[in-house]
Amino acid sequence: MGSENQRPELWDLYNARSFKGENIRVFPISNWTEFDVWQYIERENLELPSIYFAHQRQIVRRQGGMLPVTDVTPARPGDIIENVRVRFRTVGDISCTAPVESDADTVAKIIAETATTTITERGATRLDDQTSEASMEQRKKEGYF
Repeated sequence: MGSENQRPELWDLYNARSFKGENIRVFPISNWTEFDVWQYIERENLELPSIYFAHQRQIVRRQGGMLPVTDVTPARPGDIIENVRVRFRTVGDISCTAPVESDADTVAKIIAETATTTITERGATRLDDQTSEASMEQRKKEGYF
């Protein structure tokens, strides 16, 4: 249900072999979709920073996405600054994490929005992933995760 277009990650293929002195990394929710995460947040009534909910923000449009106007990511000469209602689907380095246009200002509204979206969280919010569809896969190969 929801996020049907999200590419599956095969985290259920286990290699439990370890030798003395080695560590095993475990990511218990790595196979959850964004929709799963929001349902969990709702069920557990978790508090979140306001940046995840719709709010007015100055942005400029670049590389097919939106970039918030901040001291770190200032508008360039010629950029058109817009005041748009947005939320962040993910939070990371401000220089490459883009907001999305949204009116979802409650967890219930975010769940409804997530259930109908056709673009993955990363595809919508990572300006550095716009360079190629394989950008994230390349980072995984390089040990990003």
